[in-house]
Amino acid sequence: MDFKIILIGTSFGGLSALKIMLGNIPVDLNQSIIIVQHRHKDSDTILKDILQQYGTLPVREVEDKDEILPGIVYLAPADYHLLIEPGHFALSCDEPVCFARPSIDVLFESAANVYGKQVIGIILTGANNDGAFGLQRVKAKGGFTIVQEPTTAECSIMPNAAISAVAVDWILPLLEIASRLVMLCQNKRN
Repeated sequence: MDFKIILIGTSFGGLSALKIMLGNIPVDLNQSIIIVQHRHKDSDTILKDILQQYGTLPVREVEDKDEILPGIVYLAPADYHLLIEPGHFALSCDEPVCFARPSIDVLFESAANVYGKQVIGIILTGANNDGAFGLQRVKAKGGFTIVQEPTTAECSIMPNAAISAVAVDWILPLLEIASRLVMLCQNKRN
């Protein structure tokens, strides 16, 4: 089974972490990377523009019903939950989850339910426990889980919450996550 979807959830300190991660992802990665970064509901598309400067893959802010394509970095828009449906995205204005919209849990849970073993879930730096439940769902559905080593996170609350909730496959320093991710994606699982 090949991985199709890479999920990244982050909050406080996430911009710095995402710059490092995306800067180390090669242009030939054949998976979709889908990011929830907690941000203010009135923020504009500048985050997409900033992230594009650091990575080689195209970065897009998701619009409702966009098709999920390989080799693209997708960013959840401000003030919408991002959900995965078979082959495409859906946006929702439902109530915040863990005080956040977009919520990492909502993305991870919906992706796990649709793609199961084809999902890699990654939790990076952040200041609440959003993502812990979603990562638990990724693991329960047979997906692979990675959490940033809390001592390398700008804020360790989110990584610690994920580690407490899930038997994580890998706990890695930020600087090692991208290279391990590429290695994992290039090796097929049984």
